[in-house]
Amino acid sequence: MRSIDLNCDMGEGCPFDAELMKYISSVNIACGYHAGDEQTMRRTVDLAVANGVAIGAHPGYPDRDNFGRIDMSFVESDLIHILTDQILTLRNICESAGAALSHVKPHGALYNRSARDPIVASAIAHTVKAIDPDLMLFGLAGSCSVSEAKIAGLTTASEVFADRTYRSDGSLTPRDRPNALIIDPQIAAKQALSMALNGDVFLADGSKVVVQCDTICIHGDGEDPVNAVVAIRELLLNSNISIRSLYDCRKTT
Repeated sequence: MRSIDLNCDMGEGCPFDAELMKYISSVNIACGYHAGDEQTMRRTVDLAVANGVAIGAHPGYPDRDNFGRIDMSFVESDLIHILTDQILTLRNICESAGAALSHVKPHGALYNRSARDPIVASAIAHTVKAIDPDLMLFGLAGSCSVSEAKIAGLTTASEVFADRTYRSDGSLTPRDRPNALIIDPQIAAKQALSMALNGDVFLADGSKVVVQCDTICIHGDGEDPVNAVVAIRELLLNSNISIRSLYDCRKTT
């Protein structure tokens, strides 16, 4: 049976983390800059350990007022410091819980910036590599965040989104545009299955974009995240696709 990783961003103040954790294989934990604090990090790490979920750092811009979703610019040394502080804080919490940090996935505007800006993408990749070259980097499928991480020598995961619509260039529809978010759990599940099985996603005009699908994200702050992740998981399993973290796959190869 083929497998796919199903990931979710957590520790961001949303009320469904404990329930969502039952259905996913990887979690990306906010590291205190755009959301969360050390207490929420510890609590989310403990939830992940209890459910056998691979743990990743989810560093964002230092902008809690805007939830890290407004782009910011930093000189490279400051960006490296911002990333390093967040990743090391979560890694230390993982170690105190007897857990491993498996991957890094930037958050929000930083994620989107790294997808289109090779300089930022390279800085992120080299920062992650300096912390631990065995960490995997999650990035938007087909973007320079993935290609720059590969150039840096990191293992990468091309990420797709079950609950977001896409543009013809393979980028996500910006959140401030109409129909950027997929609200219906069944539509999200069908999109996830199409990406996992065929590596494609349908656009509003009926055309489709080819995407590399290593891990599928479902947002925990969506309108109906629990029903969405349940629908996604059930449809994947019924299609003979198991849910398994990339971290576990690496350990057994």
